[in-house]
Amino acid sequence: MRRHIQALAIFGTVALLAAACSGGGGSHTTSRSTSAKSVPPSTKATTAPATGTPGLDPLTGAGPGVDVYARTHAGMLAPQVAGVPTRVYVPNSESNTVDVIDPATFQIVDHFAVGARPQHVVPSWDLSTLYVNNNVGNSLTPINPMSGKPGPAIPVVDPYNLYFTPDGNHAIVMAERMSRVDFRDPHTWQLQQSIPVPHSGVNHADFTPNGKVMIASCEFSGWLVRIDVATMRITGELRVGGMPVDVRSSPDGRVMYVANQGRGGVSIVDPVSMQEIGFVPTGSGAHGLYPSRDGTKLYVSNRIAGSISVIDFATRTVVATWHIGGTPDMGGVSADGSQLWLTGRYSQAVYVIDTATGRLLHTIAVGRGPHGLCIFPQPGRYSLGHTGNYR
Repeated sequence: MRRHIQALAIFGTVALLAAACSGGGGSHTTSRSTSAKSVPPSTKATTAPATGTPGLDPLTGAGPGVDVYARTHAGMLAPQVAGVPTRVYVPNSESNTVDVIDPATFQIVDHFAVGARPQHVVPSWDLSTLYVNNNVGNSLTPINPMSGKPGPAIPVVDPYNLYFTPDGNHAIVMAERMSRVDFRDPHTWQLQQSIPVPHSGVNHADFTPNGKVMIASCEFSGWLVRIDVATMRITGELRVGGMPVDVRSSPDGRVMYVANQGRGGVSIVDPVSMQEIGFVPTGSGAHGLYPSRDGTKLYVSNRIAGSISVIDFATRTVVATWHIGGTPDMGGVSADGSQLWLTGRYSQAVYVIDTATGRLLHTIAVGRGPHGLCIFPQPGRYSLGHTGNYR
């Protein structure tokens, strides 16, 4: 099923993507509030409670003076990663392996087998461990970042992607093929709560500034869902059409940016009203989202167009487009902010791009189907998951 959808995304019919975007109704922004059990319409969920810090939105914690990327600027490495060698971990989904690259030499320095269909390499909340998400293998492969060596696999059902709540109390497994979001103990990996998602392809997410709300994308059905972290319930949803993938908060937390592979751009979504309030065209196959190290720009990988678009957070417009070719997918920004590293999903390659000029610096051959590349360490006090969402 995944290969079929990916093939359509790369080579596929314009008619199919247009249908996914329009849904036959001519609008991309259908929203409703829901219950996790029965998904009935409700009017309660999109109304924020009348309590909270003055000046800040009570539901999200967004408002004046908020900067969710304030602790992720260049050089702001946490004390617990002192002495950890910088490495780039590349999960090869079709080879069932991980390649380890030394970014100083751009050479592969290690290579090891993992479980079936590794999708992303995710730093733990406390930055002590990296987890390879083997979603078909139903396991996580832990990596010691100091040594770069893998440990015994941990049984976890369908870990397509992995996140952590900002307080570190929960690991959140995006069980894509199971159409559910699983809250687990981040140490024992025991299941705490499973949330059924009424739309296919749930796989990427980000949190509001106060950590109370998670916005998750459902790639194969064109929907977003809003999850209350405390109650572990879906409280709202929005149909944006197309194929929504990566999700990132604006610096002030007022909106969420959602890459949409089917629509060729980025939705700007209000997480309180669950409405699409803007759309930024970037390029065919808009897929991954990565804030610049100074928190002023957002890099968008356009997987089908073979380009990177640079969105200015302040103006919400594209200010540069870098044409690198290939199939740029997932990755991250170097600790000093000078390089953007991305996998070439269907090119058996990793790309290194100069963020000052947009020039392609290196193309490194890796295994088949490279996906959620992780540069480690990166600035930030703790990890929210994916390939490097830090706060």
